[in-house]
Formats: sequence, C-alpha cells, structure tokens
Amino acid sequence: MEVLDTSIANVALPHIAGGLSASQDESTWVLTSYLVSNAIVLPISAWCSDRFGRKRFYMTCVLLFTLSSLLCGLSTTLPMLIFFRVLQGAGGGGLGPSEQAILADTFLPKQRGMGFAMYGMAVVLAPAIGPTLGGYITDNFSWHWIFFINVPVGVLSLILTSRMVEDPPWIRDAREQAKHSPVDYMGLGLIAVGLGALQVVLDKGQREDWMASHFIQIFTVICVVGLLAFIVWEWREQHPILNLRLLRNRNLAVSSVLMFILGWVLYGSTVLIPQLLETVLGYTAELAGMVLSPGGFVVMALMPMVGLLVTRIDPRKLIAFGFVSLAASMFHMASINAGIDFKTIMMYRTYQMAGLAFLFVPINTLCYSGVPQEQNNQVSSMVNLMRNLGGSFGISFVTTMLARRMQVHQAELASHTVNSNLMQRLLQSMSSTYAVRLGSGPGAMQRAYGNVYGMMQQQAAVLSYRDTILIMAILTLAVMPLLLLARKPKPGEAHLGH
Repeated sequence: MEVLDTSIANVALPHIAGGLSASQDESTWVLTSYLVSNAIVLPISAWCSDRFGRKRFYMTCVLLFTLSSLLCGLSTTLPMLIFFRVLQGAGGGGLGPSEQAILADTFLPKQRGMGFAMYGMAVVLAPAIGPTLGGYITDNFSWHWIFFINVPVGVLSLILTSRMVEDPPWIRDAREQAKHSPVDYMGLGLIAVGLGALQVVLDKGQREDWMASHFIQIFTVICVVGLLAFIVWEWREQHPILNLRLLRNRNLAVSSVLMFILGWVLYGSTVLIPQLLETVLGYTAELAGMVLSPGGFVVMALMPMVGLLVTRIDPRKLIAFGFVSLAASMFHMASINAGIDFKTIMMYRTYQMAGLAFLFVPINTLCYSGVPQEQNNQVSSMVNLMRNLGGSFGISFVTTMLARRMQVHQAELASHTVNSNLMQRLLQSMSSTYAVRLGSGPGAMQRAYGNVYGMMQQQAAVLSYRDTILIMAILTLAVMPLLLLARKPKPGEAHLGH
C-alpha cells in the first residue's frame, strides 16, 4: 500500500484539484509533499528502529500511515490534504526498511531468498497497478477512496504485526545502547534539509524549467550543500543517523547503485508507457492499465522461481542476466511507432518486467553479504532510500527528456516539410477533401494545415519516446561492469548477513 501510494494519486490529480477548488499546479503538491517526507524518513528509519525498538517503530509507522490515509480522504481543503500527505509520507517512509530488515532477520538462510521474493512481488507490482487502480477508483467512485482503501489494510497489518513479529535479541541490545548514546541532531537536520530540497527539485524541475527558475536554483544549492555537509558529518560522527561507513563494503556499495538504477527504470518506465499510450496513441486510462497489468503478473510468477535460484546460484550472475534481459527488452521497445497495436506494446512491457524480476531479490540478497547482522536495519534503510531516489530521478528524467526531445524532433520535422513538394500535394489533397465537406476554400486549407501539424506532433512525440527508452537501455548496460567490483559471497554468507 505504501509503494502504491507513490503513484496511485497521479491520475486523480485533476479530480482532486476540481474537488478542492485548486489549480492543477497547486494540486501537484499532493505528490511532492508525500515524496519529500517519505525521503526524509527513509534514511533515519534504522536509527529510529535501534532507539525505539523495530517492532514498536514499525507499528507506529503503520498506525501513522493508516490514520493519515483516513484523514487525507476526509480532507476538505488543499492545505489540509497536503498536511496529511506529509504525515502519510512520514509513516510510509519507515515501512519499507523495517519490513526488509524483519525479513533479513527472520528467515533461515535457505528461506531468505523466497522471503525477499514474496516481498518483492508487492514492491514491483505496486507501481505497475497504481495508475490503473487509481484511475478505476477515481472514475467509478471518488478520489477520496484512493486513500480510504489503505485503512482496512493498515488495521489488519497492526493486528498481525502485534501477534507475529518480535524483535531479535540484538535489536533489544541496540535499543538499550541507544538510550545512553547522544542524538545526532546535526545529521538529522542536514539529511532532512538535503533530501527534502532534492525531492522538490526533482518533482518541480521540469515544470519550472530547471535552472531558468530562481526557485529551482535556490533549492538546488540547499540540496547540494545539505547533502555534502551530511556526508562529511556522518562519516566522522561516532553515533551517526545513517552509518555511511558501511559503504566500505563493496557488495553493499555496488548493490546500492544497482538498486538506484532498478528504481530509475521501474518508476521511469511506469510513467513513460501510460503517458505514451494515453497522449500519443489515444488509449483510455483503463486500457493503458491493461497494457501494464500482464507484466505485473509475470513478476508474480517469476519471483518465487528467482527466490529459489538465489540460494543455488551466485547472485551476481542472476543480476547480470536480469540487466541484460532488461536492456534487450528496452532496445526492442525502442522500435515503437504510432501504429503499434495493443498486443505488441503489452509484450514489450511483459519482457521488461521479466528482466526486472531477476534483479530485486538477488540485489537485496547481495547487499547483506559481509555486513554484521546488527547492521541489517542500516542496510535496509540505505537500499530502500536508493530505490526511492532512483525512482524520483527516473520520473524526472523521463518527463524532462520527453519534453526536450519532442521540441528537437518537431523542429527537425518542420525543417523538412516547409519546401517539400510531397507536403504541398498532401495539403492540396486534404484541402480539396475538406472543401467538399465544409464548402469553404480558406477554411479547408486551415483544417488541412491543422491536420498536418497534428501528424507532425505525433511523430515528434514517438521519436522522443524512442530516444528516452534508448537512453534508459544504455544506462542499464552501463552499470553492469560494477558487478565486477562485487565479490562472490561465501557459502551462506549472503544469506546470513555475517
């Protein structure tokens, strides 16, 4: 539900803006506010788990997420909704790292791969069905219900967690030690400011025309200064909020980068494909969702198999296979055109998701290799933070690239049509057809020019999507050499966290 909430509200923004008497630009803060608070809590969740107890912290996050979801649905003004979205993002930010650490500490070595596989089914599937589910709920009920659906799930989670989840001994020991340790207020402040500013820049950058906007310039400076100061401070701090010194472990450092790229491609493509279908090909939101859905079911089918394989095969080999498959599927997808049919684009997405299924579990398995078990909370925080940051960068990259490349291709196409004899004959033919229908020569020619301009815009858009997909495919291949830096886990090491 938490991962779902990062994407489910996107399609409901026009309805939210209309229902709360707000502009479209103002309503985008519903998304930004959630992402900012979510990003701030993610890296500090390990520290919170150590200080307050992981089970207690996790249940507090679930409770906050559930109550704020209810209050979001009951909101009557935009400022009220944005405030409760901040609380919802804060509660949601602590869920992923806590859940992953619970899995790492609970399952035996031979079971951990399957545990991550079951968890990964939800994490990878949620962004795929988010826009579809959001559109269905908004069209058939109201935007309030995209928040209300979290409430019963949250209540059930609280009941099951209270009965089934227990803190391991080292968590209780860490909690006792944390009581006598000083609080890293400087680290807390720096990461809150740095990541908060970064999310604002990524979410608002394209809309504000990036560095042409003083607003973006100011937040970029705040982001860079805040994050650099945070890195320097935390590296030297004896009791850090986020233990960056763990990145000396090559497997964890490599896994963090790989998870960043996974988030980039997963979230970026989840925004790109529905946008292509709806704006260029004229699909409805529901039909666009049907294109994405089969890929989600493929992930659900493959994840258990990957969970079994990761206990028998070097995770690095599975990751390499996943990235090669993902890159091949995206190079294949780059052949899209304005006449592509439903089945073809659906299969492109299915191939892509098949590759992603071989990445989530092996990367999560590799990142714990060589890390002391009592640092599992820290590892989970870092990896989840990198996936979410990758998603934010991926979405920002896609929206920016599509806008910029479409302008370039439109200018190129226009330069080839101004003095084209073929274009003049096409215009004359269209004008004659419209003249018969409209009975007006000047009006018919105007209609013909409008039609040609629309065709040119569509072709420019398709070419911009091709460019964006190709760059994402190249990026996917570019990170593969990093696997050479990761060392092969010793038998049982990748599964035990020792």
